[in-house]
Amino acid sequence: MIFQDFPGPEIFMEKIQDFPGGVGTLPISILFRAHRRGIVRSLSVHATKTLVQAFISCRLDYCNSLLYGINDGLLRHLQSVQKAAARLVTGAGRRDHITPVLRRLHWLPVRQRVVFKVAGLVHQSLEGVAPAYLIDDCRLLSDTGRRPLRSSSSDIRTLVVPRTHNRFRDRSFSAAGPRVWNDLPAGLRQPGLSFATFRRQLKTFFV
Repeated sequence: MIFQDFPGPEIFMEKIQDFPGGVGTLPISILFRAHRRGIVRSLSVHATKTLVQAFISCRLDYCNSLLYGINDGLLRHLQSVQKAAARLVTGAGRRDHITPVLRRLHWLPVRQRVVFKVAGLVHQSLEGVAPAYLIDDCRLLSDTGRRPLRSSSSDIRTLVVPRTHNRFRDRSFSAAGPRVWNDLPAGLRQPGLSFATFRRQLKTFFV
């Protein structure tokens, strides 16, 4: 996802340069070497999970809203890193189905983690606690004078989704943010939800 007037283009470039072999590849290879030497196996599950969080998960989540709309090939690479990390923590085999493993760890798959981050940015924008350049991109349909659908309740916040004419524009926050928000369940779009409650309910929805 691309932010208009983005204040740190070097972050975007760093994220792009991480592909195809950089995101988590070196840290996870180090952890697997430690695993083969018995170092990781001597740790508790909690300690191993903490190590993976420090070396892998934080890199998957760092500025990951910029990854909204990337092609499936790059996304699969990121997902493979997360799967390897999950197997390292739980001791699951390569043939074990990964979805129950991620669920047991309370980890969202990479694609959902990206959407989770975008939705969180929209919520903060609507609450007025995000940077101004994000707040300006989140316009309520009710503020434009346009009528929402009959099926929409008046207390459900629906955003204006601008028309776009190319994929680059589709990935911008001004288009992707409102689109992600409007796809959320009505209960998550009601005003008055604290950020912590919103995040908790959103994660429950994804799980």
